[in-house]
Amino acid sequence: MSPLGGIRVLDLTNVLAGPYCSYQLMLLGADVVKVEVPGQGDLARQLGPDPELNRSRLGASFLAQNAGKKSVELDLKSDAGRRSFEEMVGQADVLLENFRAGVLARLGYGWERLRELNPRLVYCAISGFGQTGPMSQAPAYDQVVQGLSGMMSVTGTPETAPLRVGFPVCDTIGGLTAALHICAALAGRDTTGEGVFLDVSMLESAISAMGWTVSNYLVSGVEPEPMGDQNATAAPSGTFRAADGPLNIAANRQEQFERLCALVGRPDLLEDPRFAEREARKEHREELNDLLNAALAERTALAWEETLVAAGIPAARIVTVPQALRLEQLEHRGFITELPFPDGSARVLRVSGGGVLHDGRPLRPSQSPPLLGQHTGEPIWKEAS
Repeated sequence: MSPLGGIRVLDLTNVLAGPYCSYQLMLLGADVVKVEVPGQGDLARQLGPDPELNRSRLGASFLAQNAGKKSVELDLKSDAGRRSFEEMVGQADVLLENFRAGVLARLGYGWERLRELNPRLVYCAISGFGQTGPMSQAPAYDQVVQGLSGMMSVTGTPETAPLRVGFPVCDTIGGLTAALHICAALAGRDTTGEGVFLDVSMLESAISAMGWTVSNYLVSGVEPEPMGDQNATAAPSGTFRAADGPLNIAANRQEQFERLCALVGRPDLLEDPRFAEREARKEHREELNDLLNAALAERTALAWEETLVAAGIPAARIVTVPQALRLEQLEHRGFITELPFPDGSARVLRVSGGGVLHDGRPLRPSQSPPLLGQHTGEPIWKEAS
């Protein structure tokens, strides 16, 4: 049985943070039903690089995060829609939404009302800043949260920062945080028999995920600065230049540095007081990087990757997204799943997995993303096994 087999998730979310959360729950076996506004649906249905797909409410942004789910159209402002919604809440294990704080409560479905309808319900609300506090009503998108978290201030070089991270990282982190706490709440419910209200803040989730960047300031008072492609904790550790392109090397430990110097033909660097030990190397990072780049220019990035990895030194080429998706490692682990295209065309839809093997097997969606309202009027929940 799948880890969340039999768990019913009522998903009112849009775009990314919420749908990414419920996609992870679906991969774990939960039965996920999207509740969508009639005629409009999830805004992500209209987002993506293909205008034709956007017009047909099958935008790439939607297809990426909604395989394996069902879709019902429901107007929560109508009497019939509210009756249907309340019936579904009574049968659900999880209610997930990412409206602005307080929107669902203003529709008459705050936590107290939801708990009356289903005392065992796990209600998870994802928002930019949380349901309480002076910023709770402020609108939030990923880039806004990136800026307010401090993330952009440490991304890029001193000359180019602040920079946005190249994908919606705060939405993704918010979704993962929500999925983690939903699973914990479901486990806790087995003991208490009671549901819980989870108030997920994307801002707090993002700052938490920044780890050492934050703790260096909280613990040691050291204000983080942008360092581009270099690692503040060690040297040589960052991006270097091989003959045909960039290469990441992380020789963070003394023995790794010693092996690196031997392999690039510069054992003399070990005798240089500027590079003899960790703190000195960090202080003289630029001089060390220049010397290593000159040596690395003799071979291709792939050749260096193979040589360094064989010697136990973390190293790899820097590739594009298409190149990453073609890595044999992903194919070996079954990370990509192929599904029929939802509109019945001959196209093949490829979607990503969750990054974890369960007893040696990847968790995959078994169904294509739903058309808008595809399951309206049908029995929405799987029969209990």
